[in-house]
Amino acid sequence: MSGTHRLVETPGGRIHLVEEGAGPLVLLVHGFPESWYSWRHQLPALAAAGYRAVAIDVRGYGRSSKPAETAAYAMTAHVADNVAVVRALGERSAVIVGHDWGSPIAASSALLRPDLFSAVGLLSVPYAPRGGPRPTEVFARMGGEGEEFYVSYFQTPGRAEAEIEPDVRGWLAGLYAALSAGTMPATGAESAYFVAAGGRLRDRFPSGVLPSWLTESDLDVYAGEFERTGLTGALNRYRNADRDWADLAAWDGAPIAQPALFAGGRLDASTTWMSGAVEAFPQTLPNLTSCHLLDGCGHWIQQERADEVNRLLIDWLRALPS
Repeated sequence: MSGTHRLVETPGGRIHLVEEGAGPLVLLVHGFPESWYSWRHQLPALAAAGYRAVAIDVRGYGRSSKPAETAAYAMTAHVADNVAVVRALGERSAVIVGHDWGSPIAASSALLRPDLFSAVGLLSVPYAPRGGPRPTEVFARMGGEGEEFYVSYFQTPGRAEAEIEPDVRGWLAGLYAALSAGTMPATGAESAYFVAAGGRLRDRFPSGVLPSWLTESDLDVYAGEFERTGLTGALNRYRNADRDWADLAAWDGAPIAQPALFAGGRLDASTTWMSGAVEAFPQTLPNLTSCHLLDGCGHWIQQERADEVNRLLIDWLRALPS
């Protein structure tokens, strides 16, 4: 695909990005387990609409730096990366849009640096302000008898890596299918978000099927990146949940004041489990100007429903104050 690949310096190392187009900067932040490539449909569409579209590899992923320390993946470090990218691109402000883990990274960037991020778009994962008990205590209480929530499973360094890294391609294919409309487990089936005692996360993934949005060559791109980098950098985002909770204490319950967009899939557990966060948007996102739940859509929204998401993003961007 078209687009210019660059490495830019940040305080924590280097960030790889792909940019296309000219105009106001729109910074695109992917989630787990993805890469800049997750925005392959948005980059040309935003560029054609008159924007400078930039998709990054989040630290720990792809061609970006991968610090060794778990603490290097704290939310404040990701915010610092995004600030440094905007500066390195010679811009004074940006609209930031995130998907999956990229959504809280984008939200935190807007919350901590409202001087730099003029608007925020959140895909799949709704904004939920910092608050409540320590996150790992909440995760530990989730699931049924003899089950472990996937975020708890990811906490111990090396544990999930030992499951994923012997067959990165197969594991990714299973996860992508498990959270996609059309290939996700049927209602009432054992949840792919939980691990049975002594089992593996992939035990509940579909096998031998790819979701309609994912080609074999797309899967090759994702698998190739993680086979090269390993999964530790990506998984370290989960391992900072309690650190983030402590670091962001000053923003407990804080709303995001900038113009905001939210779009999620109605079949996505992120929107059903966090329906309370969506209901709280009048308080937490008081300047929410675009909110959409897409029928028949799973978790990978900007890939599952690329044309629709492109249209929603461009309409929202064009309506922002200049």
